[in-house]
Amino acid sequence: MRPQAPALDETLHNPTRLAVAAFLSACAEAEFAVVRDHCQVSDSVLSKAASALEAAGYAEIRKGYVGKRPRTWLSLTPEGHRSLTQHVTALQEIVSAARDASATVQTPPAEP
Repeated sequence: MRPQAPALDETLHNPTRLAVAAFLSACAEAEFAVVRDHCQVSDSVLSKAASALEAAGYAEIRKGYVGKRPRTWLSLTPEGHRSLTQHVTALQEIVSAARDASATVQTPPAEP
């Protein structure tokens, strides 16, 4: 019987969405521009990633104003935190299983 494969989250499998969720997991809320700059993506790429996370129930998008300037803030929902934790755990299990498997494989001796 094969061991059960770790449960990777399809929504978080995308590198940009994973980076956004990871960044948001470390703060209560972050301004759109700060997340964009940290993740080193364009406005449109972050907007699509944030919308996908929101559609999955993993993020909240809040719009408002600072003075007369419009601003957007992003935050991770409790479901987003749970899903990120499970996804990262699944990734760690994959790495651990690969290391365990490679430890049992004998490397042929190097040729002189």
